[in-house]
Amino acid sequence: MAAAPVSSTVGPSNATFKNKEKPQEVRKSNILAARAVSDAIRTSLGPKGMDKMIKTGNGEYIISNDGHTILKHMAVLHPAAKMLVDVSAAQDTEAGDGTTSVVVITGALLGAAEKLLNKGIHPTIISESFQTAARRSVEILLDMSHKISLDDKEQLIRAATTSLSSKIVSQFSNLLAPIAVESVLRVTNPEATNVDINDIRLIKKVGGTIDDTELVDGVVLTQTVIKSAGGPTRMEKAKIGLIQFQLSPPKPDMENNVVVNDYRQMDKILKEERAYLLNICKKIKKAKCNVLLIQKSILRDAVNDLALHFLSKLNILVVKDIERDEIEFISKSLGCKPIADIDSFTDQRLGSADVVEEIESAGSKIVQITGVKNVVSPTVSVVCRGANELILDETERSLHDALCVIRCLVKEKALIAGGGAPEIEVSQTLMKESSKLSGVQQFCFKEFAEALEIIPTTLAENAGLNPIDIVTELRNKHVAGEKNAGISVRRGGTINTLEEHVLQPVLVSTSAITLASECVKSILRIDDIAFSR
Repeated sequence: MAAAPVSSTVGPSNATFKNKEKPQEVRKSNILAARAVSDAIRTSLGPKGMDKMIKTGNGEYIISNDGHTILKHMAVLHPAAKMLVDVSAAQDTEAGDGTTSVVVITGALLGAAEKLLNKGIHPTIISESFQTAARRSVEILLDMSHKISLDDKEQLIRAATTSLSSKIVSQFSNLLAPIAVESVLRVTNPEATNVDINDIRLIKKVGGTIDDTELVDGVVLTQTVIKSAGGPTRMEKAKIGLIQFQLSPPKPDMENNVVVNDYRQMDKILKEERAYLLNICKKIKKAKCNVLLIQKSILRDAVNDLALHFLSKLNILVVKDIERDEIEFISKSLGCKPIADIDSFTDQRLGSADVVEEIESAGSKIVQITGVKNVVSPTVSVVCRGANELILDETERSLHDALCVIRCLVKEKALIAGGGAPEIEVSQTLMKESSKLSGVQQFCFKEFAEALEIIPTTLAENAGLNPIDIVTELRNKHVAGEKNAGISVRRGGTINTLEEHVLQPVLVSTSAITLASECVKSILRIDDIAFSR
C-alpha cells in the first residue's frame, strides 16, 4: 500500500496521454459492475432457485424469480450494469424464457475475459474469439437438438412444464402447461413462423385459487353488465356494437351557466334531452344491435340513467367503462369496428357472437363472450385466478414465460435437453476443438468453454448439491458420448434429462449464448467513460 503514492509523483505533466492504466481500470470497473448484477440474480436460476422481493418506487411489492422482472425493477445506476438489464430484456423479447440464464452466462464470460485481460491479451482479440466460439456453440446446439412437429402436443406440454418448474406455481404446471399450449395453438396456423403473444389476453381476477384458472375461447371483460335500469344480463345471437361516443346530453365545451326562468323552459330542456337520447337509442336498435360496449369517457358521463332506461326498454345489454387500451383487442377479437359517432352506426360495423353473458365464478363477476363468428385473426383469453395480487402477478408472468416457450417452438421447431446438458456438451466440444487452434485464440476458446459450465454449477449449487462432484460427473458422461446427460434436481444427481422430459426450445439456448457474447464484446470495447456537459 505504501508504494502507491510514489508512482503518482514521478510521472510528467502529460502522463495522462501515456497512461496505459486508465483503459484497464475502466474495463475492470465495468466488468466488476456487470458481474455484481449477474451474481445478484444467480441464486434465482433453476427449479430450486430462490425468489426476490422487490419494493417498487410507488410502494408496491413484487415477488418473482423471473430474471427480466427482477432486473427491470432494480435501481441499476452503472452504465455497464445497465447493459445486462438490456440483454435480459432482449432475451425476453426474442425467446421469452432464459432471462436469468443469459445474465448468468454474460457474468461468467466477463469473468473469463478478465482472466484473459490479465494475461495481457488484447480486448478486441478476446471479443472476436468469443463471437466465433458463440457461433460454433449455436451450430453444436442445433446439431444436438431434436426436431418436433406442432401436432405433437405431448412434447409441447413437456417444454412448457420445464419452463414452469422454476416458478412459484410449479405445482400447478399440469394445469397451466396445457392451457399455454392450447392458447398458442389456437391463435397460430401450422405454416406460421411466429406468434403474436398479444392475441392471448391474460386477465387477472383475485378470488379462488390457481386451480380455477381457465382458458376461454372468446373474449372476457372484467367490467360487469349494468343492471341498474333492469336491462338483460344474458343475450343469445348477440350483435355487438363498440361505441366511442357518449350516451348523455351534450355539454358546452367551457363551463357555462344556463339560467332558466320558468317551468316551461325547464320542461323544454328535459324534453329535448329525452328526444336526443331516444333518437340515439332508436338508431342503435335500428342497426339490430343488442349488446352495447361503451368506452370510458373523461369529458362527460359515458352513459346516463335516462339512456340506460331507454336501452333496457329496447332489450339491449350494456357494458360500460371499456378502457381505451382494450379497444384494439376487443375489435380484433369480435370482428366489430369502433364507432365514433351515431351517424356511422350501421350493422356492417357490428360483431356477432352466440352468447354474451355475465357469469359469477369464485366470488367475482365477469362478462364472457363466446361463439364469436367471422373473425379474421382468432384470439383467446385466459382468466388467471389467485388468492392475492402477489400470487396473481407471478402466475401471469409464469404463464407469459410458458407462452413464450411455445412461441419459440413455433419459430424454431426443435427441442433440446435441459438441466445444464447443452451447456456441458458445448463446453466439452469447444474444449476438444480448442486444442486444434493456435496462439491466443486457443486460450480464448478454452476460457469460453469453461465459462459455460456456470449454468450446471449454479443449478447444482441452488439445489443444494455438490457442484464440483456434479459437474465432474457430467463431464465424464459427455466425454463418454452421453449428449443429453444433465442435472435432475428432483433425483439429486445426473441423469439423461431427455428421457426425464426436462426439455427446452433450442432457441432459448442459442439466443442466450449469442446475446451474452455480443454484450461482452460491447463491454470489452469500452476503454474510457467521458461525461458530456
